[in-house]
Amino acid sequence: MSHWLEPVRLAGAHCALEPLSPLHHEGLVAATQDGDLCKLWYTSIPAPEAMGAEIRRRLDLQDRGAMLPFTTRDAQGRIVGMTTYMNVDAVHHRVEIGSTWTARSAQRGPLNTECKLLLLGHAFDRLGCIAVEFRTHFFNQQSRRAIERLGAKLDGILRHHQRAANGTLRDTCVYSIIQEEWPTVRAHLRWQLDRPR
Repeated sequence: MSHWLEPVRLAGAHCALEPLSPLHHEGLVAATQDGDLCKLWYTSIPAPEAMGAEIRRRLDLQDRGAMLPFTTRDAQGRIVGMTTYMNVDAVHHRVEIGSTWTARSAQRGPLNTECKLLLLGHAFDRLGCIAVEFRTHFFNQQSRRAIERLGAKLDGILRHHQRAANGTLRDTCVYSIIQEEWPTVRAHLRWQLDRPR
């Protein structure tokens, strides 16, 4: 495991991010069934029967210092999804926040905004990242809008970047927030969380 990136629990008023554990299996299965998330063709969310293998895959990558996976809980402590620091570059202090999914019932509220605030804060303020990246499928309009609402800027589109499980070719939209932008992005995210809903 990289000494630069170690498991950590991050918590706020609307969510908690805790190091992924095999003990989270049942809660993650229930979360992915909330909205049949694994049926979305333009993203890769584990099906209930594949959740154990996905947990093992992420933890194996964590052991190799290539990923830091989290289980997401809502304010009531219910498991509602997963998120990850991935594409870890310990030399240049860069990470991608990705492989993120959230149960349908926990979407469109303050949870995702606070999760990103916690992850970005840890990346920039504790880890000293020079940039944090986000990637999503060109056709995942909900994800693209959410990333743009964070204040991330589009770096570009990687055409025919990957082949999806259904055989289609994925164009990947790459966004980032750089270190100098973090104070303004942080203020914006706090404003989003504090404003009346």
